[in-house]
Amino acid sequence: MSESGKSLNFIEHIIETDLENGFPKSDLRFRFPPEPNGYLHIGHASSICLNFGLGLRYDAPVNLRFDDTNPTKEEQEFVDAIKADVKWLGFEWAEECFASDYFQQLYDWATALIKDGKAYVDSQSSEAIAEQKGTPTQAGSHSPYRDRPVAENLELFQKMKEGGFPEGSHVLRAKIDMASSNMLMRDPVMYRILHKAHHRTNTDWCIYPMYDWTHGESDYIEQVSHSLCTLEFAPHRELYDWFLDQVISSEKIRPKQREFARRNLSHTVVSKRKLLQLVTGGYVSGWDDPRMPTISGLRRRGCTPEAIRNFADTIGIAKRENVVDVALLDFHMREHLNRIAPRVMGVLDPVKLIITNYPGDKEEWLETENNPEDPDAGNRTVPFSRELYIEREDFREEANRKFFRLKLGGEVRLKSAYIIKAEEVVKDTDGNIMEIHCTYDPKSKSGSGTPESLRKVKGTLHWVSANHCTPAEVRLYDRLFADPTPDQHKDRDFLDFINPDSLQVITAQLEPSLNNAKAGDRYQFQRLGYFCVDPDTSEDNLVFNRTVTLRDTWAKLEQKDS
Repeated sequence: MSESGKSLNFIEHIIETDLENGFPKSDLRFRFPPEPNGYLHIGHASSICLNFGLGLRYDAPVNLRFDDTNPTKEEQEFVDAIKADVKWLGFEWAEECFASDYFQQLYDWATALIKDGKAYVDSQSSEAIAEQKGTPTQAGSHSPYRDRPVAENLELFQKMKEGGFPEGSHVLRAKIDMASSNMLMRDPVMYRILHKAHHRTNTDWCIYPMYDWTHGESDYIEQVSHSLCTLEFAPHRELYDWFLDQVISSEKIRPKQREFARRNLSHTVVSKRKLLQLVTGGYVSGWDDPRMPTISGLRRRGCTPEAIRNFADTIGIAKRENVVDVALLDFHMREHLNRIAPRVMGVLDPVKLIITNYPGDKEEWLETENNPEDPDAGNRTVPFSRELYIEREDFREEANRKFFRLKLGGEVRLKSAYIIKAEEVVKDTDGNIMEIHCTYDPKSKSGSGTPESLRKVKGTLHWVSANHCTPAEVRLYDRLFADPTPDQHKDRDFLDFINPDSLQVITAQLEPSLNNAKAGDRYQFQRLGYFCVDPDTSEDNLVFNRTVTLRDTWAKLEQKDS
């Protein structure tokens, strides 16, 4: 059943064991159950890849189920964004489900529990209920309402549903065991009163089921065979099973909850509460800010779905939580973009270069390759003229022998063009270099086959023609946090570690072929990194986001600091 040459993870081992013990393969069904109270992030992407990956491996359906049981935080906007993210990652769900689809069934089952003496309406405050829970080493105490008559419980529960009581006045609790070593089993709350409009059911309901009551029963209704959760839900499994025991039928599949470890990413946070703080506090421009670990933010930054899927596959599934270096995600971005991204030339920090022996009225269109990794990508032509722009950091007046870029008296090749030699510089009154004056060898044109064109020089520079280039706003994004684990410091707020240099906005000069670039198009700016056209782009203003540099410069900085 496993892919040849690839070992199974522990979740797959569980499924394989179930199949070996007679569970029908045709009955396998999985689900991805997000709560629509925010945007999905890179941690969710791992869960998406796990569940939908299992669906692909076993040719089994996977439901997309929205756990929409809290109308105070959930919105249709988040539902739409989640669906878009799952589709963008390349997955298709079998059925689109909502926990709210099951509100009536859940209510009917809860009513049956009351009739069986297994649930009761508690009229205490939330503070009193919490105090009676006890501690992990001390048993809890019974609610004074625990033995309410069934008829009274049914009447109160009905009135709760109809909106006859204010919020906080009553809750419905399961009657289990107030002395259980698992505090989640100490008469957990099943329903609370909320006079809030729901994004799907509007004001039809005044009571809403809690997660633990909803989760397993929804799995059962949908006949999910393996319900996969992150590790913090391991203590909930006993309650998951208890609730199932109350409604299960022997003719139907009993869902099985199993847990895997959450993978945290360095230099970021994935708590929805903290991500919301970043948005509402103005530290980022929104949920899709390219510095955010949200899937929409990664997409806007220029990350590909293939890179995220490969990242999820590399980190795998484990039973222990750990922090994954964000450099691994960057690696997968580079690896995939290197294969698919067309090469173009852009100069981020331009300084003018004048070829003094090149005719002022002459221009050439030189042929250059689009992607050496893709033979079918073909070639394009770029304009060449007397006045060019190169990167300021690619020139030094004086440099040692290890500097293979342009220096006075030194030679370099201009990409797909000619060999040039720096002769002199022109400076302003403050000593800043304004122009580099060079000469070129007319016989050294790339691809011409002349002896001069075959001459070896150690440096090759990218460039753009000053008369033809296109100005563009370029947003240089970096790590949002300067610390690898910003939310793991007990004595510091995670916001203290915001990287002040996480965004730098510059004006770059780009080759004219990019005039027709559209939002979402990805390119490699040669020798610089990978860039993506931002949705803010307009006819008058071309905007690019830096997806990732060509090399992991951050790792070098951290090594230097240490």
